[in-house]
Amino acid sequence: MSDIGSADEGISSQNFMFPEYHGQGMEVGGNNFDSGQQPQEQELATKMLQIQSKRFYLDVKQNRRGRFIKVAEIGADGRRSQIFLAMSTAAEFRDYLSSFSDYYSSLGPPNPDNVPDDGKLKSEMMLKDNRRYYLDLKENSRGRFLRVSQTVTRGGPRSQVALPAQGMIEFRDALTDLLDDFGTDDGGYKGELPEGRHLRVDNKNFYFDIGQNNRGVYMKVSEVKSNFRTAITVPEKCWPRFRDILSDYCEKMGRTLPPDSVHDVPGAPGPRAGSAQPSRDIDTFTGSAPSRI
Repeated sequence: MSDIGSADEGISSQNFMFPEYHGQGMEVGGNNFDSGQQPQEQELATKMLQIQSKRFYLDVKQNRRGRFIKVAEIGADGRRSQIFLAMSTAAEFRDYLSSFSDYYSSLGPPNPDNVPDDGKLKSEMMLKDNRRYYLDLKENSRGRFLRVSQTVTRGGPRSQVALPAQGMIEFRDALTDLLDDFGTDDGGYKGELPEGRHLRVDNKNFYFDIGQNNRGVYMKVSEVKSNFRTAITVPEKCWPRFRDILSDYCEKMGRTLPPDSVHDVPGAPGPRAGSAQPSRDIDTFTGSAPSRI
């Protein structure tokens, strides 16, 4: 079987996902990097696998924010693609490799007349904070392979690697060795983080995403227009105060705006003071029923 190219699906293989390697800030494995600073990075261990005409490097790396695994694919033509995994995500991926391999072993020989239109034979998804990993066992004219795609929140660029199906067990065993040596604990908040939320006002979109790093849980509030994006980060410890300030402004504006204009604005406060309607808490981000953050 010939080699499966990582760019078969027409997605760029460049490393857009973790721009901290170019001096910008981004979360890695639940860890934040300070914007504009190049982190001091240490390589703790590496494994190289030769699968068909591809080489795969599994590197355990550490910087001042913690540890993570970089998976790099080098094609026969020298083209490079890579994804990054938190230690806990790498452990989840290892377990999926076993189930995908079992499914692959149960398949008969490739049949060009019985291939799904999108080529997908089996799919799974992993979620880590605000990053998603899509695992697709696919088949095309060159054979069967596992495509692993990593995306950032809100439609950011995608990076991916493609692992020939015959190499899944070998890859799993190499990953297991690294996890046995360095563990799977990311640290920080252990519970499930809330889903992100979205608010649209006129031609603006606001996104509220919850993440975590070794300093704790935080909320990233992004304002997005067609040619503009900006964001702030609010640590969890000040959410109550942040909420109180917003509520205070909502209450004050509710006393000055005409009743009709109050209800025309999404997320606006309730009736003005003195109204016969009962007062209640308002989710100042969405204008819906209360949802504590």
